[in-house]
Amino acid sequence: MAPPLLLLRDIHLTFGGMPLLEGAELSVSAGERICLVGRNGSGKSTLMKIANGEIEADSGERFLQPGTTLRYLPQEPDVSGYKTVSEYVQAGLEAGDNPKFATMLIDRLELSDIGDPASLSGGEVRRAALARAIAPQPDILLLDEPTNHLDLPIIEWLEKELIAIRSALVLISHDRRFLENLSRTTLWINQGRIHRIKQGFSNFEPWREKFLKTEALERHKLNRKITAETEWLHKGVTARRKRNMGRLRALLDLRAKRRSDRGTTGVVNMLASEADISGKRVCIAKEISKSYGDRLVVDNFSTLIARGDRVGIVGPNGAGKTTLLRLLVGEIEPDAGHIRLGKNLELENLDQQRKTLDPTDTLARALTGGSDKITINGEVRHVIGYMKDFLFTPNQARTPIAVMSGGERGRIMLARAFAKPSNLLVLDEPTNDLDLETLDLLQELLAEYQGTVLLVSHDRDFLDRVVTSVIASEGDGKWKEYAGGYSDMLAQRKHGRDIIQPKETQRPKKQAGSVVGFQPPKTHRKKLTFNDQHLLETLPSRIEKLQAEIAIHRDTLADPDLFSTNPEKFKTTAEALKKSEVDLLSAEEKWLELEIKREALELG
Repeated sequence: MAPPLLLLRDIHLTFGGMPLLEGAELSVSAGERICLVGRNGSGKSTLMKIANGEIEADSGERFLQPGTTLRYLPQEPDVSGYKTVSEYVQAGLEAGDNPKFATMLIDRLELSDIGDPASLSGGEVRRAALARAIAPQPDILLLDEPTNHLDLPIIEWLEKELIAIRSALVLISHDRRFLENLSRTTLWINQGRIHRIKQGFSNFEPWREKFLKTEALERHKLNRKITAETEWLHKGVTARRKRNMGRLRALLDLRAKRRSDRGTTGVVNMLASEADISGKRVCIAKEISKSYGDRLVVDNFSTLIARGDRVGIVGPNGAGKTTLLRLLVGEIEPDAGHIRLGKNLELENLDQQRKTLDPTDTLARALTGGSDKITINGEVRHVIGYMKDFLFTPNQARTPIAVMSGGERGRIMLARAFAKPSNLLVLDEPTNDLDLETLDLLQELLAEYQGTVLLVSHDRDFLDRVVTSVIASEGDGKWKEYAGGYSDMLAQRKHGRDIIQPKETQRPKKQAGSVVGFQPPKTHRKKLTFNDQHLLETLPSRIEKLQAEIAIHRDTLADPDLFSTNPEKFKTTAEALKKSEVDLLSAEEKWLELEIKREALELG
């Protein structure tokens, strides 16, 4: 077996007085496709910087094979100090690299017409940094959250590019589909150590669940043994003193082992404050259009959004997703057509740029506005307890927002949004910087949320798990709504084409030593979305409950004297009966629709 190109051995690093990495190991061989996963704050980005030689560990060994080329994409690339984007990208090339390929990448990523890098948006900075990292076709590519701020066509193009490139890959990403399509090995950072699974990310989560169960059992056995040995110690046995001293030392070792065990990382405990129920019709848009100057952003679009819908909005950057979102919630008026909003709407907005966060505020002040209490669904809680629900420690209460990581700021935005009563959630790119476990819990919360959700996202897996329909850009201001998630949208389109078919990049002929035989993964077998599966499982109990309510209302109305003795009760019961019957019919129709869809997918 060929020696690794890059090797990190027994890496130790302490940060802020706390051990971050304890004996971490990383080995990268030619052509390997590795994904690096773990909770926010577990040390993924730090390990990547150590691998790049950017920071030095407290102890351990870093070895890079002589002559090996390595390129690194950080989470926050710095494009300052360059006059043009082309100059920034070309500066990453070395003697012997092909400048024409760099130029083609700049063109493909639509950066050739941009001059001063200081004028770039977040997405454009990310694209420029990707071009700089990929252009040399290095032996090793280290990519930290490469899909952040990218639109779906670019993400899907990037996947194809990385599949074709000869470089070994080490990826950090919150995008499940991206990791599933590219990885063949998974490294999991847990409690400062790295566990290596010789399988791609698609097999990681079931493996992790089994690992955590085994770890919990071992921890339970350790605690029981310590309890038993402590009881023995308290009995004051003096015979065979030498053997007893050995047993005492063993007990002390057990206690030290327990102290060094950090235990399982907590989980985010999300609970959304919900307002009174909204009207059945949340938004009716009929033939709406919107232009900015000569640019038509929305052209003759109609939709009906009902209470409980989860609607995803997708399209390339600049297509007008935010404009369409603002139209649908009544923030701006259409140039033509009309929009009618439902009754009793309580809207809460989570913006992508996090502009509402004041960097000078402390964490506690950002959540409460200055009080030490916060009210969730009528329950008054101390801000420290609410912070813990979102994995913040009491020590962070006075920490300024400015020094917090992107993932921490994302959790703050979620904590603030869910603390306010709402029945309409508007989420613009909520998945940025969140770890996979937090994404799982956000998906569950949205599935259980009784209100309506409007969601702009570039995360295909998240869309598939959450939304009931997708409004997609068709280009030139045209928008079309598709039933189901993102994969369902692709299936309904002609030939399952992308939102906008990306043009292919011509690449130079591969040099000797290129990796061959790596094929794109097989197409995912279609299945119900996360939300549809949840509804299919919960609707039968909902139907039974409604049937029971109807029976009670009918029994009440069967009293022949009710109308004359208590007309008010007769009226409210009759209205409740009518509502329950309508809800029952709707629930039965939805269950039947989902059951037919499930059978069709299984047969297909």
